[in-house]
Amino acid sequence: MEEIEAIIAKEGFWDNPDDTKSILKERTFISDKIETFQAIHKDLEESGILLDLAMEEADAETAEEASREVRAIDERIRKLSFDIMLSGEDDPNNAIVSINAGAGGTEAQDWAEMLFRMYSRWVERKGFKSDIIDFQPGDEAGIKSATFTASGEYAYGHLKSEIGVHRLVRISPFNASGKRHTSFASVFVYPEIDSNIVVDIDDKDLRIDVFRASGAGGQHVNKTSSAVRITHLSTGIVVQCQQEKSQHRNKEMALKVLRARLYQHEKSKQDEKMQEMHDSKDEIAWGSQIRSYVLQPYQMVKDHRINLDIGNVSSVLDGAIDPFIEGMLLSKKG
Repeated sequence: MEEIEAIIAKEGFWDNPDDTKSILKERTFISDKIETFQAIHKDLEESGILLDLAMEEADAETAEEASREVRAIDERIRKLSFDIMLSGEDDPNNAIVSINAGAGGTEAQDWAEMLFRMYSRWVERKGFKSDIIDFQPGDEAGIKSATFTASGEYAYGHLKSEIGVHRLVRISPFNASGKRHTSFASVFVYPEIDSNIVVDIDDKDLRIDVFRASGAGGQHVNKTSSAVRITHLSTGIVVQCQQEKSQHRNKEMALKVLRARLYQHEKSKQDEKMQEMHDSKDEIAWGSQIRSYVLQPYQMVKDHRINLDIGNVSSVLDGAIDPFIEGMLLSKKG
């Protein structure tokens, strides 16, 4: 912290707005964590005094009060430790989440919708806000793809570890023979870009198509060509939005997603595995999964990266994915 204050005190520090912003952001992050630590330390000392007093006077009620406070402090320490791990440049940002069904038709599309519900429930549990950008229904059931924003403190920092292929094993509800079926879907997460960050997009490098929206949205969106699809020609990145009634608003939202994807593209293009997953739907298949959700012949969710198993599959599919998120963060800090 002293080093940051010394940098700020130097002559000419305020002459470069870009550097100024990043350093002030880092100072705020560190300052907040120090204040939280000091508050926890103070409350822990007071709880210790309260517990000593309760033991001296054999006061069970006061002892229970001290115990409750210690448990609350333990939760605050856990949260502080977790927040400190979210120190990446983009971790504080909102997240843009994209879910795509793998090969396999209805089975995979149904699984993609299950994942969409899982993340939607997680967003609700966190008290975050979710807005659907694009939603492509499946041919018979489920979804082909969905893109939505998760808005909240450190949303991207939480969700970035969910990037990858998710595998489901179950008895098929769409097959009368009752055989086990394996389905795949991919999840990509991008940080929502700060409005002050400039991502140059040449209009000549864009192909913009408008079409009639499909799926939910009422008769109005289906009558007019309000949906917008934007193709970034040099990278091949395609984004679309059809959730708004206004073509202008859909274009605005699609460009927002495109900027986030181009930003992430530049940051991760050295990662060949990430690029292969972005460029090839064939990768959404056996052997590339980060997590398996098994409903038959037993029930278990296993994260293959950190070797973490959870038996309560229903809870996980209802949004209880924090153990996997925390486990991944801890493994990277190890």
